[in-house]
Amino acid sequence: MSAWADSAPRFYDRAALVDPFGDLLRVRSLKDETNYVFQFPYAGTPCFLLKLDRAVDAAATLKREDGSTYEWRGGVGPSRSIVAFSAICAHKLAYPTRDISFIGYQRQRSPRSVAQAIHCCADHSVYDPASGARVVSGPAPQPLAAILLEYDDAKDTLAAVGTLGAEQFDAFFRKYEFKLAMEYGEGKARRPVGGRTVVNELARYCRQTIQC
Repeated sequence: MSAWADSAPRFYDRAALVDPFGDLLRVRSLKDETNYVFQFPYAGTPCFLLKLDRAVDAAATLKREDGSTYEWRGGVGPSRSIVAFSAICAHKLAYPTRDISFIGYQRQRSPRSVAQAIHCCADHSVYDPASGARVVSGPAPQPLAAILLEYDDAKDTLAAVGTLGAEQFDAFFRKYEFKLAMEYGEGKARRPVGGRTVVNELARYCRQTIQC
C-alpha cells in the first residue's frame, strides 16, 4: 500500500450520534470543553467528541509515524468547533474503560500540563485537538486518528463516517483481546457499531477519570 493510500480517509458504515436516551444528539445540547465519548467504528473502540470554545477552521498537515502525511480540515458544526478523535493513545494504547480513564481533554492548566489539550496521564503524551490532535509533548509517535464527522445543519445532528490518520485498531485488539472478550463477549468488540452510536459524558461513562 502506498504512503498516499495509507494517509487517505478510511470510510466505514455511517453511524448517527445519539444521546443516552436513543434520541439524535443535537449539537446545541453539547457543553463547551467537555469530554464526551462514543464508540466508532467498532463496538469496542472509543472516541472523543469535543465542542471547543473557538472555531477550528484552519487545516493542519500532520505526519504519521511511518512518515506519510495527511491533511486534517478542522472542525464541523455551526461554529466549526466540533472535533472528534480516537480515544486510543498513540503510544501504548491507553483508552477509556468503564472503570477508569487515563486519557481525556483537560481544559485547565495544571503545574505540569498544557491547557486545552488531550492528555494521556498513563505516559504523559499531550495532543492538541485544535490542530488535528497533533502531538504537543510526550512519547507518542503520531497524532490520534481523527474521526470524520458529518454535520446536518437542518437537523443540528452529527454522524461518524470514517477515520483520518493512523488507526490503532489492529494493535488495540491484539493487546486487549482477553479484556475486551470479558467485557463485550468473544469477538463482539470488533463488530461494527451499526447505524447509531451512543454519546456519553466521559465522567458518566467512566467511574474514575485521572487528571495530570
